[in-house]
Amino acid sequence: MILDLIENIPEGYSEVRYNNKKYSIVKETFNDQKSFKIYAEELGGQDFISLNYYRTLSKDLLKPCEMPKEKVIHFLNNYQIIP
Repeated sequence: MILDLIENIPEGYSEVRYNNKKYSIVKETFNDQKSFKIYAEELGGQDFISLNYYRTLSKDLLKPCEMPKEKVIHFLNNYQIIP
């Protein structure tokens, strides 16, 4: 489920809406589409979301960077891509 949410984010730079605020977001995919790095930052604010996601043979790993896993999951479930 989390992987589906991550895969819906466009590769590279884009903008999203989250909690009625605009965020820039950068997604990088590497390791033959088995690893993802996502960094989102509130435009004109101080909030950010940062995570790494790894697909391994035994399981998938969500690794938030300096924040609770719940914050990352809430972001992934509630962002909206700005066309």
